[in-house]
Amino acid sequence: MDKPVKMKLKKGDEVLIITGKDRGKRGQVTKVSPTTNRVVVAGINMIKKATKPNPQTGDEGGIVTKESPIHASNVMLVDPATQKPTRKRTV
Repeated sequence: MDKPVKMKLKKGDEVLIITGKDRGKRGQVTKVSPTTNRVVVAGINMIKKATKPNPQTGDEGGIVTKESPIHASNVMLVDPATQKPTRKRTV
């Protein structure tokens, strides 16, 4: 198992996506995973996943759109005071 990495991002931070298909978009961090060094950003990196129906839980089958994790190196923290992307962690 990988050792957890000390992350500079936390839940609720606003970030700017700097690489990938969603480059230039902003969103809030909803989940942080230090062991994989990944974050989930609201409304960013959306994927479609096919699900089977489950009669035990009453779930219907179909295609579900959900957020996928993105590597922490592909996002940049946005400074809350100036609303500009920054490389430093502001407290």
